[in-house]
Amino acid sequence: MAELTLSSKNPTGVKVDALVVGTQTTSDGVAVVGDDLPRDVVAELEALAPALGITGARDEVRTVPAGAHLKAGVLVLTGLGARDASGSFPAETLRRAAGAAVRELTGASSVAVALPAADEAEVAAIAEGALLGAYSFTRYRETAAGAKAAGPVATIEVLTSLARGAKAKAAVERAATIAAAVHATRDLVNTAPNDLFPAAFADIAKAAAKGTGVKVTVLDEKALAAGGYGGILAVGQGSSRGPRLVKVSYSPSRPHAKVALVGKGITFDSGGISIKPAKGMEAMKSDMAGAAAVLHTVLAASRLGLPVAVTGWLCLAENMPSGTAQRPSDVITIRGGKTVEVLNTDAEGRLVMADGLVAAIEENPDVVLDVATLTGAQMVALGTRVSAVMGTESVRSEVVTAAEAAGEQFWPMPLPEELAASMKSKVADIANIGDRFGGMLVAGLFLQEFVGSTPWAHLDIAGPSFNEGSAFGYTPVGGTGVAVRTLVELLEARATK
Repeated sequence: MAELTLSSKNPTGVKVDALVVGTQTTSDGVAVVGDDLPRDVVAELEALAPALGITGARDEVRTVPAGAHLKAGVLVLTGLGARDASGSFPAETLRRAAGAAVRELTGASSVAVALPAADEAEVAAIAEGALLGAYSFTRYRETAAGAKAAGPVATIEVLTSLARGAKAKAAVERAATIAAAVHATRDLVNTAPNDLFPAAFADIAKAAAKGTGVKVTVLDEKALAAGGYGGILAVGQGSSRGPRLVKVSYSPSRPHAKVALVGKGITFDSGGISIKPAKGMEAMKSDMAGAAAVLHTVLAASRLGLPVAVTGWLCLAENMPSGTAQRPSDVITIRGGKTVEVLNTDAEGRLVMADGLVAAIEENPDVVLDVATLTGAQMVALGTRVSAVMGTESVRSEVVTAAEAAGEQFWPMPLPEELAASMKSKVADIANIGDRFGGMLVAGLFLQEFVGSTPWAHLDIAGPSFNEGSAFGYTPVGGTGVAVRTLVELLEARATK
């Protein structure tokens, strides 16, 4: 990850490969947001903006020659849109503007970012956005000459008058911890499924936890069978690479709260016997994004020293068709004894999550949150950038509030009781599918059957977890790391209660 520092240098004299400043839309056109830039430089840029196609809109990034007045190699103009009613720019606007600019500068060695940073919150947003934008996944890529492909920006200076303040430094340290967790989550999601299978995922979790004080416990097939984890076993039985349940525990002394996180970790989802269409199946390596987010949220909580006990449950399996795979009409027994008729083997995520939820609730947490790329219906309802959250009303609201503070989009969705009837089974306690219409809500209702009275929220991140389109803001193509920032924000809020 890029090295980020704070500096009180004047942007005019900073010797870097690229200097990033903001542009904003105004009633008169475009304004350059750079009080410390030479007036003639600002005037020239604003005069040339229409000819250069610069509008100041959010996510707009333009690179122009730095000119003789600046020591930087090039000048990068990143759009901030319009100021809000208070005359400021929202934190997420600053985060995205910094991230969009740094993301465009792949291959550059050094970058200085001079965006409005009047307080520690704005410094934190700029730092976090810049670090999130400084990401690329090059594990499998080489140039023709055998040298490694160009990586992201190596060093970033955030220019601010607050550079020497203790609060600003602490905010940057937090931003670095959050960005590292998001990057690690993205790396897992982007890893090829022949390299990331359940046992490999478990090994990665153990390696990542070394030195953090986080305890990792791995249940293999024999332990899963002995523990009655019928959902995870059934989903994983079609693969030659067996399933795992990984428990990741952060236990500070005298915690203010006890939170359980459950993550869906289908390392590849072919659909099983109910096989998916070939088109788009390559993206199913991302079906473990929930487990990746949970793992790195727990590790981030440890690194931040939060006074909250956090236990993550990673429900890992590979859903494959074979002579040993589960069949439509099989009946399986989830941990705790509830039976499920499997009508569609491609509705497998809820089966592994049911086991994880039961195990999590057995430890009596104050709240349990599950994170899963659970349904295609989520994308039908909310698209590919907005995640859904369902569950206990108070916890659902807590997630939405945390997401707004973190800069992620989660939309509250209902769990209509009448849809539950569609999951009635003639032979078991419940079927694993129900009505196609409202499929995201039906999946949430299925999970609700396994949480009892424990306060709970279900986060469906199916679309936002993997960006198959173009990069935007600080979000790259591929794994996005969604939900990590929201979950950490929620844990921090719990720590202050």
